[in-house]
Amino acid sequence: MANLQEVLEMEQLGIRVEILRTGAETGGELFEMDVIGRPAGFFKQRHVHTTQVERIEVVSGAMKVAIDGEEHVLGEGQSIEIPPGTPHTQVPLGDGPGRIRIQVRPADRTEAFLRDLARLCRGGKVTRSGFPKPLAAAELILEHAEAGHASSPPLRVQRAIANLILGVARPYRPYVFVDEWDVAAPARAVFEALADANSYPVWWRPVYLDVECDGPPVVGAESRQHFKGRLPYHLRTRSVITALDTPRSISADVEGDLRGRGTWTLTPTATGTHVRFDWQVHADRRLLRILTPVLRPALRWNHNWAIARAMEGLEPYAQRQAERLLTAV
Repeated sequence: MANLQEVLEMEQLGIRVEILRTGAETGGELFEMDVIGRPAGFFKQRHVHTTQVERIEVVSGAMKVAIDGEEHVLGEGQSIEIPPGTPHTQVPLGDGPGRIRIQVRPADRTEAFLRDLARLCRGGKVTRSGFPKPLAAAELILEHAEAGHASSPPLRVQRAIANLILGVARPYRPYVFVDEWDVAAPARAVFEALADANSYPVWWRPVYLDVECDGPPVVGAESRQHFKGRLPYHLRTRSVITALDTPRSISADVEGDLRGRGTWTLTPTATGTHVRFDWQVHADRRLLRILTPVLRPALRWNHNWAIARAMEGLEPYAQRQAERLLTAV
C-alpha cells in the first residue's frame, strides 16, 4: 500500500486528494494520488491532459469514464489508461464518496496544479457549484493548461480569453526580475540559507525586518514576511513553498502587498555556487497599483537595491553555514 504524504482539501469541488507519490521522489516519472469524494463542477467536464498518460483505478465505489465517445464503467479493482491528448470525462456512479487512485506520467506540474486548486478553494475563489471564479480560472489556464484543460474551445482560444480577463482585471503588467550572481560557498550551505526564511533578517539586512515560519522548509510550509526597500513604504507578505529540490532549487508563491512567484536556482561552480533568482510579482497594495505606471523605473531601482543587499549578505552567511556543516560532520 502506498504511503500517505499529505491531504489537500477541496470541499467546493467535492473531493479531497491524498498525495501518495510525487515527482520529486520518482525523478519526475509519475505523480500518484487517491481522490476521495464525488467530484463536482469543472472536475466533471470533458478535459484533456496534453502530455501525460493518466491511469485511473477504482479502489472503492464505481466510475464511468468516457473516452472518444465510448463509455467504460469501472468497478472496484478495475482500471483504465487514458493516452495523452485524449478528451475524456470521469463521473462517479452509485452512492457514497468512492475512492479512485490516479497516476499521471510524467509527473510534470500536476502537484503544483492541485496545490493551486486547494489554495483557491481555501481562498473562496471557487464557487459552490465547483467552478473557479473568472479571475482564478484565467490564472489556472495560463499557469496549468498543460496539466489539464477543457477540451473545448481550442486551448489557444481559452488562453486568449484568459489574457483578456486578466487584462481587464489587472491592467498593469507584472514586474519580472531575473538576478544572477556567484557565491563563494557550497551549494548545500547556500540552499540552507535561502530555504530557511527565518535567516533572512540575519543576512538580508536591512531589507527583511521580521519573518515568522510555521515550521521547517518543506513543500506547503508557510511563512510571513515584513520588509522594506529604499522607497518609503513597508510591505507584508505571506509565502508558501510550492517546490523544493534540495540543494538545487526552491519555489514559493507569495500573497499580500505583493503577489507572485519566486524561484531560487542553484548551480555548483568550480569556486562555489551560481545563484539565480526568478521573481514575477504584481503590486497588490492599492497605492502601489495606482503608482505603478509612473513609478515603474523607481520600483525596479528599489528591487535592484534590495538584491544588492542580498549579494552582500548571502555569501558570508553561507560560508559560516558551510563551516558549521563541516564541524558537525
